[in-house]
Amino acid sequence: MGSSNMEKLRFCIDRGGTFTDVYAEIPGQSDGRVMKLLSVDPSNYDDAPIEGIRRILEEYTGEKIPRSSKIPTDKIEWIRMGTTVATNALLERKGERIALCVTRGFKDLLQIGNQARPHIFDLAVTKPSNLYEEVIEVDERIELVLSKEKDSESSVSIVKGVSGELIRIVKPLNEEALRPLLKGLLERGISCLAVVLLHSYTYPQHEISLEKLALSMGFRHVSLSSALTPMVRAVPRGLTASVDAYLTPVIKEYLSGFISKFDEGLEKVNVLFMQSDGGLAPESRFSGHKAVLSGPAGGVVGYSQTLFGIEAEKPIIGFDMGGTSTDVSRYAGSYEQVLETQIAGAIIQAPQLEINTVAAGGGSKLKFQFGAFKVGPESVGAHPGPVCYRKGGELAVTDANLMLGFVIPDYFPSIFGPSEDQPLDIDATRKEFKKLAMQINSYRRSQDPSAKDMTVEEIALGFVNVANETMCRPIRQLTEMKGHETRNHVLGCFGGAGPQHACAIARALGMKEVLIHRLCGILSAYGMGLADVVEEMQEPYSAVYCQESILEASVREANLLEQVRQKLQEQGFQEENIGTETYLNLRYEGTDTAIMVKGQKKGEFEYADEFIKLFQREYGFKLKNRKILICDVRVRGVGVTNILKPRALQHAAGTPKIEGHHRVYFENGWQETPLFKLENLGYGHAIPGPAIIMNGNSTVIVEPNCNALITKYGNIKIEIESSLSTVKVSDKVADVVQLSIFNHRFMGIAEQMGRTLQRTSISTNIKERLDFSCALFDPNGGLVANAPHVPVHLGAMSSTVCWQLKHWGETLQEGDVLVSNHPCAGGSHLPDITVITPVFDNGKLVFFVASRGHHAEIGGITPGSMPPFSKAIWEEGAAIKAFKLVEKGVFQEKGIINLLQNPCSDDAAHSIPGTRRLQDNLSDLHAQIAANQRGISLIKELIEQYGLETVQAYMIYVQLNAEEAVREMLKSVAAKVSPRSTETEEQSEVNIEEEDYMDDGSVIRLKLSIDPHRGEAMFDFSGTSPEVYGNWNAPEAVTAAAVIYCLRCMVDVDIPLNQGCLAPVKIHIPRGSFLSPSDKAAVVGGNVLTSQRVTDVVLTAFRACACSQGCMNNLTFGDDTFGYYETIGGGSGAGPKWDGTSGVQCHMTNTRITDPEIFEQRYPVVLHKFGLRENSGGAGLHRGGDGIVREIEFRRPVVVSILSERRVHAPRGLNGGIDGARGANFLITKDKRRVYLGGKNTIHVQAGETVQIFTPGGGGWGSPL
Repeated sequence: MGSSNMEKLRFCIDRGGTFTDVYAEIPGQSDGRVMKLLSVDPSNYDDAPIEGIRRILEEYTGEKIPRSSKIPTDKIEWIRMGTTVATNALLERKGERIALCVTRGFKDLLQIGNQARPHIFDLAVTKPSNLYEEVIEVDERIELVLSKEKDSESSVSIVKGVSGELIRIVKPLNEEALRPLLKGLLERGISCLAVVLLHSYTYPQHEISLEKLALSMGFRHVSLSSALTPMVRAVPRGLTASVDAYLTPVIKEYLSGFISKFDEGLEKVNVLFMQSDGGLAPESRFSGHKAVLSGPAGGVVGYSQTLFGIEAEKPIIGFDMGGTSTDVSRYAGSYEQVLETQIAGAIIQAPQLEINTVAAGGGSKLKFQFGAFKVGPESVGAHPGPVCYRKGGELAVTDANLMLGFVIPDYFPSIFGPSEDQPLDIDATRKEFKKLAMQINSYRRSQDPSAKDMTVEEIALGFVNVANETMCRPIRQLTEMKGHETRNHVLGCFGGAGPQHACAIARALGMKEVLIHRLCGILSAYGMGLADVVEEMQEPYSAVYCQESILEASVREANLLEQVRQKLQEQGFQEENIGTETYLNLRYEGTDTAIMVKGQKKGEFEYADEFIKLFQREYGFKLKNRKILICDVRVRGVGVTNILKPRALQHAAGTPKIEGHHRVYFENGWQETPLFKLENLGYGHAIPGPAIIMNGNSTVIVEPNCNALITKYGNIKIEIESSLSTVKVSDKVADVVQLSIFNHRFMGIAEQMGRTLQRTSISTNIKERLDFSCALFDPNGGLVANAPHVPVHLGAMSSTVCWQLKHWGETLQEGDVLVSNHPCAGGSHLPDITVITPVFDNGKLVFFVASRGHHAEIGGITPGSMPPFSKAIWEEGAAIKAFKLVEKGVFQEKGIINLLQNPCSDDAAHSIPGTRRLQDNLSDLHAQIAANQRGISLIKELIEQYGLETVQAYMIYVQLNAEEAVREMLKSVAAKVSPRSTETEEQSEVNIEEEDYMDDGSVIRLKLSIDPHRGEAMFDFSGTSPEVYGNWNAPEAVTAAAVIYCLRCMVDVDIPLNQGCLAPVKIHIPRGSFLSPSDKAAVVGGNVLTSQRVTDVVLTAFRACACSQGCMNNLTFGDDTFGYYETIGGGSGAGPKWDGTSGVQCHMTNTRITDPEIFEQRYPVVLHKFGLRENSGGAGLHRGGDGIVREIEFRRPVVVSILSERRVHAPRGLNGGIDGARGANFLITKDKRRVYLGGKNTIHVQAGETVQIFTPGGGGWGSPL
């Protein structure tokens, strides 16, 4: 390996979704041969990579190679290829027919996943379809041995697992019971299996035995979760096995077909394929779960190995803009990898390059909705493609670039039209833009009669600007969430469309430099020739980090290193060409945040030092006095190939040659712009903007006030001169383009605040369950943008900000930070603490930022601060109405400690415990302050860029935009439910009454009145039951959050979440009802139970969908040494066009559930069953989703509490649909009695006793057929 034969050709190929790129090094030629082909062109050829090799060989040899004959290999040294075959099969669900084998009791485990729904505002909850057709439940069971059991049991029944954990084989694999089930699969034509058995990461023997049995019976392929990804967590491991079983046969079939097109000499040719981790693998080791990022990985290798350290010393942001999406990555001297990612709805757990994909590319659709420009996320695809592709498509970003002269038809392949020989159709594009211009200008005149019409060019440029901002958001997130400043990077731009947008995006991000590789249009293909061959191995190792465990880890490392070296040597690598890396996967005890730490130098504790350093950089703090735990040992062997090398150019003489001039439309209008060809430019040539540089098929736009320079290696470096963006503020209406851009900027700021909070917080609730929200507000407390993870926080913080503004009034000063959690001050329940920072400019209050997070402990009568039987607010913990957490820049530590440790009680005889986790509270409050500070600095950057007047104006305009969207929605709803008898009859006010009951009989009544002309609604809750003697009273902010959530779901357009959503809405809640209780009422259950019932009532009134499970099924258990809390999903309600979804979090929550293996590893429990509750969804034309069955056996005495609803009143069906099944909670005692627990209870369970929870199903829609 590593030797070269300059008499033979070398091929690098990237088979993409739309185009296949080929780069070939040809003997005797200094420049490689570049070819671009359509990936799918059945009328001309069967396979694009084969066609590219065939054509280039014909050119080189001068000999005709018929398509029907095999390709000669005597002139080929090597072939390296990345392919989207796996990705496309996953996206289109065209993989192999497979079945899943899983431990009995868990047949629905992968379908339920972590319970979270992908899009919180989609009433039709869409989860990715299962890759497997059938499930076989395997009779076998492994249990982990608790530390207290080690001495009490005989060693005969206990075995040491691979990870070092002790396990008990409770039920050996029953092969005889399995054999007929497997035979049945073969008879039904299924011959591929994915296998995931609980705890197989540490005890893989059962999976291995199953594989042997299946292969002996005639199965073609078996993917074992324990072999593919031997890490704890059954769900991602099982999903990875499913992906591998689904894709590997497809890949093998494609590769077999590819290889069969060559003559018998191919075995002497080195053929390698790019994997998702940036390494190459031979055909025999190229498998499905490592292939899905094959193409994008080539691009990352390409820019990292040719630009970093050669053309740039700063870290590089890779920006790969293609037809349907844009890939964003980062390189700062080493590949940034992740161990888990989600692609096409499938979770894959395997080392892969960290590549973030945003649904914005050349094919992103252009729309004008509710007075604002929208780009994507929908794509026009390759077929029919943009309008200019001559296939009857819709307007897309490519059309906008064509209109502006950013794309020049003369330099674009003429591959369009019926005969595939015509150029891009600019006339059709202009015609469609004129139609859109009429719609846009009509709207603008309706808002402002004096508004000047926008030209088609202004509209096209507006869409490009919005697209650019869409792509800036993931770049900011990728850098900021890791603690890096975006502006301190270079933008490394490649892909077909990227160089057209590079200058604008770099300027928007504050970057000073853009690098565009000379092969930017085919850099993913070129990267294949720069990559190394990689072999990885990993095994679980569960231990506390100490001298003894490090010695054991080093023994394991040495064993794994020997194996990867052997694999590389078998592929022809000499020892001197093999490099190795070792890693330990480490985490702090009590957290889920593991970091894969690379071994740096020899020494006992280098891993721990590096882990602490990495943890602090990424999360902003250290965890003192916490044990570090080892989770996994991983090694990586690299076979260095040293094949393609960048070639330095001679310094160019003379001035750059201008090939011609073209009209290009920039911010200042049309400009005659010189065009250069990169092939005619040399090292040292400087080109001032505006200019066009044609780089093969890629168009590089050098904007005005930018300067391009050709580097020593023939790449293009563009220096960006930052210019202050100015937006003229109209007294009357918003600019339709800037409205979209500010929507993105405001939401981006709220999202980055959230990432800062998640990064710097310490508690599991915020960091891992994502139970928090961040937002920014105008100076009157109106919500401008809210980045939610939990819908119950929506809009509710505005009430808190307004209450504080009214309370503190003129006494607010610069440097103050406020804290509050009291329900009467706009809070939801006491664990949700809100931190608010007012921001001043020259002494004037200009805006607020706020963050709300769920603190796991704030005192009260039970640990965890969520008591099932609280009757008054003071029993639930520290209640803070108003306090300056920071006053004039000084943190008021003494005051906040006093408030948290000494909750007020109305009953002098009862002393209520204060917080039990004070340091965690203080750490999370500091994190919330930091998140607010991040928001302030980002808004100040925005003010610096646009001016305070403009930013404040658009804070109002985005609210007006959301208001308009909600008004239109209310008008359309009124039209649907209006009782008009004829079309000509005047539409009158629509009145709808709806009610539903809590399980104690208290009623929620709603009278909904909609004005069809003005698009306004009144939500009147008069008649709702009074405050209850219990804890499911809900503060007014919770009802407001439920209403805003429902409205946002029904708008069905991605509008910003802000105060404008509630502007056309009035909410009347009678004082003293349990939706507006006194400030003494207990409320902890209102947030998690009553919020769901309010949502059901509102959505039923609108006839939007049937009732969902209507509960969060809150389960807590623990003792004096630990506590655990989870919410359990159920069935979602069916709608007029969709079935409900089973086993999912509904409406007002979207928190994740703990993986079964982690659950059993960390807590004294055995999970016997976690699956769907079959037929619990209501029947109907569209069925409701099924609930969940969760069966937990406790292995030592603990206190268990359940706080649940819908155990008496079933989730109702709609329009004739049948009700969903009610939930139920049971205790199975040691003497096998089954005891009903009701909806709310606290019990002391003994070791060996089991709790069963049956969550409600969703209601059906329409009469069953």
